[in-house]
Amino acid sequence: MAWSLGWRAFALLAMNRCGVFPKAVGCCSAPLFSWGHCPWRETGSFLDPKMKAFLEANTEVTRSGSLTPEIQLRLLTPRCKFWWERADRWPYGDPYWAIYWPGGQALSRYFLDNPDVVRGKSVLDIGSGCGATAVAAKISGASRIWANDIDPDRLHQWLKNCFRTHRTRVLIGDPGRPQFSGHSIRCQVHKVVEYSLPEPTRQENNGLTTSTVWDFQP
Repeated sequence: MAWSLGWRAFALLAMNRCGVFPKAVGCCSAPLFSWGHCPWRETGSFLDPKMKAFLEANTEVTRSGSLTPEIQLRLLTPRCKFWWERADRWPYGDPYWAIYWPGGQALSRYFLDNPDVVRGKSVLDIGSGCGATAVAAKISGASRIWANDIDPDRLHQWLKNCFRTHRTRVLIGDPGRPQFSGHSIRCQVHKVVEYSLPEPTRQENNGLTTSTVWDFQP
C-alpha cells in the first residue's frame, strides 16, 4: 500500500494546567482527542464490533522492526494481507494509524532515552498516527497526554503560535523527506539527535536510513 509520508511534531507545554490547551488548539480548530479515545468511536461508545473484528484480522500486534521494541503496537505489516493490496481496497479510509512512521519512531526513541524531556509535563502528539509517541511520553512520566491529528496546511502557523504564546517546546521527527526538508520551517529548527533506522523500517519506507529529532525555534 502506498501513502504520502508526512513529518511529525510533538508539543511540550511548560504549564501543567490543562486549561492552556483549549486556547492553543483553538487557534487552529484542530480535531483533538484525549489519550485513550479513538477518532473512529462515538464518545462513550466501544469500537464497532464489525470494524474491531476486521482490524484484528488484518493487522498484527508487534514490537519488532522499530526503534522502540519496548512498545507493542497493532500495525499493518508485510505479513498482513492488505499490505500487498491496493490502498483503495481497505474499507475504512487510509490506515495511516496502522503504520509506525520513521519520524514517530525517532521521537518515541528520544523520549524513552531522555524521559526528563516530558516527565511531569502536559504533552500534545500532533499527527499521532499509531499513537506510539504518546505511549512513549506516558512511559516516560508525562502527567497528561493528548493524541491529535491536524490539518497539515495550518500546522506551521499553529506551531509558531504555541511557541510564542504558550512557552511551548516543539519537537519534530522526520527521516529526511522533501515535505520537511523543502519546507520554510526547515530554517527554524536545529538537530537534537539522529537515529539509524532498523532494516525492516528501511525496507518499508523506500530505503530511508535515518530519522532525526528537530527542535523548532522560530
